[in-house]
Amino acid sequence: MLDRFQERLADYAPNLFYALIIFIVGYIVIRLIVKFLKTVFSRSHIEETGWSFLVSLIRAVLYVILAVMILSQLQVPMSSIIATLGTAGLAIGLALKESLSNVAGGFIIMFTRPFKSGDYVEIKGSQGIVSRITILYTKLLTMDNKCIMIPNGTVASSIITNYTQEELRRLELTFNISYADDFRAAEEAIANVVAANSFALDKPDAPFIRVCEHSANSVKLLLRVWVKSENYWELRYALLADVKDAFDRENIEIPYNQLDVHLDKN
Repeated sequence: MLDRFQERLADYAPNLFYALIIFIVGYIVIRLIVKFLKTVFSRSHIEETGWSFLVSLIRAVLYVILAVMILSQLQVPMSSIIATLGTAGLAIGLALKESLSNVAGGFIIMFTRPFKSGDYVEIKGSQGIVSRITILYTKLLTMDNKCIMIPNGTVASSIITNYTQEELRRLELTFNISYADDFRAAEEAIANVVAANSFALDKPDAPFIRVCEHSANSVKLLLRVWVKSENYWELRYALLADVKDAFDRENIEIPYNQLDVHLDKN
């Protein structure tokens, strides 16, 4: 039996050797093809979020082709390979239907293009900068550089808020002042702060400052001002600080909740 095994191994050894060569060469060729595709797509007008998904899909197809070539070299009958692939495809399709929905979701994202690489978006309660789209997942990077991987199927079926798709955004802030203070003086103070900030725009509409609510403890003033999307947060933080300084100079009180405690001496 040992002699027969050695004879069969000797007869089969060339196939194993050539299969190994096919694997090594195929692996190198696939990496070169993927690198070439990335170079070509990066120089084209196609967004990275679109071509990165295509590259991931092409890579997966090429590896399947390589696996078929190796099995063929190992003298596995082609009919058996096709039958195995069909059976495996059916079993995998049933077992990984969620993953297949993610692949379909990737195609939907690629063609509808609700966002591009570098956009700041909110998906399913998660916010971050779009980094890339793979076959199964969309990758977001949060402001503190955490990585969030969202399944493409979830992305395609969710409400997507894209904060940076448009060139301009409108910033809304609410300021509270005391009922004892002059709200017109407060409006003027806010207007002066906005006018002094170069990020605040007067088009398409001039800054809007009005009393918007009489609450239980304060008068609320609403500010609406247009700003370039890239400067949104810079303007927001600057206005919050500068309006506080302006109110202090004008002796305008920003009310806060207070609790009065009365002690009964009896």
